[in-house]
Amino acid sequence: MTDQTHTEHVDLQAALAAGQAGLRALLGGLTEDAARAPSALPGWTRGHVLTHIEGVARALARQARYALRGTVVDVYDGGRPARDAAIEAGHGRSAAQLAAGVEDALDEAEASWSGVGPDDWQRPVTYRDGTLRTAGLAWWREVEIHTSDALLGAGPDRWPPQLCFHLLDFLSVRVPYGTAVTLTAVDADRSWTLGEGRPVAVGGRLTDLAAWLAGRPPQQPLTGDPLPVLGSWP
Repeated sequence: MTDQTHTEHVDLQAALAAGQAGLRALLGGLTEDAARAPSALPGWTRGHVLTHIEGVARALARQARYALRGTVVDVYDGGRPARDAAIEAGHGRSAAQLAAGVEDALDEAEASWSGVGPDDWQRPVTYRDGTLRTAGLAWWREVEIHTSDALLGAGPDRWPPQLCFHLLDFLSVRVPYGTAVTLTAVDADRSWTLGEGRPVAVGGRLTDLAAWLAGRPPQQPLTGDPLPVLGSWP
């Protein structure tokens, strides 16, 4: 098991504000060529990733907005097919339109999440049949990870330590059955054992361990050969 203390006590308001501000800072230099260039996600351009960020920002902001009214609402109207259709319809927009769309969605996200008070985080939401904190953590993951996926200048090496700790906890279920993976963060003097069974040791920087567990290429090589094949996202 991982140490969940970091996730339980993270200042989610501050974490969301930092992630949203970090993405905003990268949008100003978006060019037409950059918008059409490949992202870190196979088969997706930067336009695809930015359109996805725009959509998920609005969807999770809506979870917060309705929860504060004491109401639950679907994450996406029309479900996953509608989400996918919106990405296909929106990724080819001009660079200026893409940036403006993300900026507007970030405005909506900031307005919605900033209204969540200390006593509101346990309000129910439709997302994962969870709480506002569940949805807030999801938006934190989405904005930080997909900002890296967009390849606009901020890679996983810029992920804050608290996010990395959270990812090690949230994504621990990806460790294959029958395997006990001990992750050692060489720059944090910390180790975590995920799963049970045949022992496998994996070492590297904290950000690289989190990136690998999130299905993203570590920016510096990890030790451990071969690395176990991870399961699906939870």
